[in-house]
Amino acid sequence: MFAALNAKKTRDAELESQALDWIEANLGEPIDRKKPYDDLLKDGIILCKMMNKLMPGCIKKIDTKGGGFALMQNIERFQAAAKQWGVPANEVFQTVDLWEKKNIPQVTLCIHALGRVAQLRPDYKGPQLGPKMAEKNERQFTEEQLLEAKNTVSLQYGTNKGANQSGINMGKPRSIMD
Repeated sequence: MFAALNAKKTRDAELESQALDWIEANLGEPIDRKKPYDDLLKDGIILCKMMNKLMPGCIKKIDTKGGGFALMQNIERFQAAAKQWGVPANEVFQTVDLWEKKNIPQVTLCIHALGRVAQLRPDYKGPQLGPKMAEKNERQFTEEQLLEAKNTVSLQYGTNKGANQSGINMGKPRSIMD
């Protein structure tokens, strides 16, 4: 779902709403939903506050006013904290994706990745975002079971009761002239 979302760069209002709900639940305070999603997150203040709730003290300074450069630093601080939290680097958005609204679906992907990673952390007790992460399910087979599996003929090999393609001619034969 997210790969398609990222490839097309199309926004999904439902995913954005879920992301805001999750942020709100972690912050413990309401977010002004009258503002558009991208404008709400643009200065990085909400994102930084949320990361400080997830990992207390991970962002030392949050700029609440100032020029574009100061506010863009909030986004960079959030990105560093998200990677530290465990979000894979390829799922963290670039600063311009949010600041210049170049790729808002990537921002949403990053927030959902935060929620996914949170499920794996024993110190996180907050709400769940997205589907439950798969857990490792390692299996052990005996030598006897492994040997028995070698006797199984899989349909993947394309057996058809001994039939093969020998003797089949397709089209005109190639003639080579000297």
